[in-house]
Amino acid sequence: MSSILQGDHIRVSVFGQSHSKAIGAVIDGLPAGFKIDFDKLKTFTQRRAPGNASFSTARKEADEPVILSGLCDGVTCGAPLGMLIENTNTRSGDYDDLRETPRPSHADFAANVKFHGFQDVAGGGHFSGRLTAPLCFAGGICLQMLEARSVRVRAHIYSIADVLDTPYDPVHVQTDDVAAKPFPVLSDKQGEKMRGAIEKARMDCDSVGGVVECAVTGVPAGFGEPMFDGIENRLAKALFGIPAVKGLEFGSGFAGSRLHGSENNDAFLTDGAGHITTATNNHGGILGGITSGMPIVFRVAIKPTASIAKPQQSVHLPTDTQTTLVIKGRHDPCIVPRAVPVVEAVTAITMLDILGG
Repeated sequence: MSSILQGDHIRVSVFGQSHSKAIGAVIDGLPAGFKIDFDKLKTFTQRRAPGNASFSTARKEADEPVILSGLCDGVTCGAPLGMLIENTNTRSGDYDDLRETPRPSHADFAANVKFHGFQDVAGGGHFSGRLTAPLCFAGGICLQMLEARSVRVRAHIYSIADVLDTPYDPVHVQTDDVAAKPFPVLSDKQGEKMRGAIEKARMDCDSVGGVVECAVTGVPAGFGEPMFDGIENRLAKALFGIPAVKGLEFGSGFAGSRLHGSENNDAFLTDGAGHITTATNNHGGILGGITSGMPIVFRVAIKPTASIAKPQQSVHLPTDTQTTLVIKGRHDPCIVPRAVPVVEAVTAITMLDILGG
């Protein structure tokens, strides 16, 4: 099923719609006996929550999870962990027109064709970024389990519009955690420029997109499979489940395709005690679909928010005529900042499963 992130050991099933009574997830396969730090988990999930900054939607949700099963005294017990988050601040009437007039670059039209008009249009229904809230809950737990194994997943804003942040050093990934920052960048100076680009788009009734860079450190060499079940394959399938993701590159990625082999190849080094590394990391920590022991580094492209306040051309479906659509509702002028913890969460779920749950 398309709403299930199915791994070999861990399965996360997401349910609900943007304006349904609640959204949630069932997480199956978590190892028993792990004590969850709920203060740390709440801090992580609040990074994604709406209504906390000028670059975010005005919709405010507490996003307080209700645990239904899977824990005994805050410790995983081996049963599926079920949780839900109530939707409390909905304005479904803002979306009434979208059943007949789809938003450009949104899922409205494709969903209307596939589901014969029965889809939930309010807030984007099951296509909404709102569904990343339970993903962050699940991923936040997996992040804690990975850190207990000395595996760290960290991400930052790589770019917004045409403004670039300082990239990770792919060999020695900066371990400073940007999670405590209200705007998750390595260079605060560049972050201010990004905020300016977002604000300009907001004032113009428009939106901007960008790129999130993510790194996974502490993963030993030898995990993954060749061909169709490689690390890139597994991460790609999961990451493209995040709404608005339109591109993905590992290591030197598309820039590497413009280099000569002599420039892009990573020379092997040894410390003489059997510890093999590479001088550079253009391969992004993955060779033949298998981890090399170097940091796993990749970048995720996020499109500009499709829902903008500018008048746009669309089609009135019942009459098959051209029309002008003005979108109502509350929307992010840029979803990249809130996407950073979602990328971390989905990556953590996938990597914990690859490492054996």
